[in-house]
Amino acid sequence: MAEKSDDATESESKSGGKSKLLMVAGLVVLLAGGGGGYYFYQKSKHVETETIPIKKETGFIELKDMMIGTAAVSMEQALERPRYFRVRIVLELSDSKQVPAVQVLLPRIEDIFQTYLRELQPSDIEGSANIFRLKEELLRRVNMAVQPNKVDAILFKELLVQ
Repeated sequence: MAEKSDDATESESKSGGKSKLLMVAGLVVLLAGGGGGYYFYQKSKHVETETIPIKKETGFIELKDMMIGTAAVSMEQALERPRYFRVRIVLELSDSKQVPAVQVLLPRIEDIFQTYLRELQPSDIEGSANIFRLKEELLRRVNMAVQPNKVDAILFKELLVQ
């Protein structure tokens, strides 16, 4: 029986050690999970307060109507009746506080647009892909002219080829 009691105490001490180990491991996992949850909660709370965008009021500047004669590529086109573009453009700015600074530069902007548009041909504005390219080119040119301000979009109110 002495053997049985030694085996029983040995198995009890082994199972007691295992249960203590499981309890400690469970406690560590619980604390790590709670700490990690608290950390991510605080981090998301901090990020939410920082990423709330301040809504800026959009500003628009309408340019004067422009009537522009197209360039003749060949002698045949030069002998035909002249072709004209009629364009009404609006500049969109994400911050209305920039509008006065850009309005001061309107003569420069109109000159840049007229110079560029004069070189276009009617085929250059046929189809939506060409209109998109035209908008992108005008946007690039206007942003070079108004730096450090920024125009966000070119809007066509009217684009007519006669």
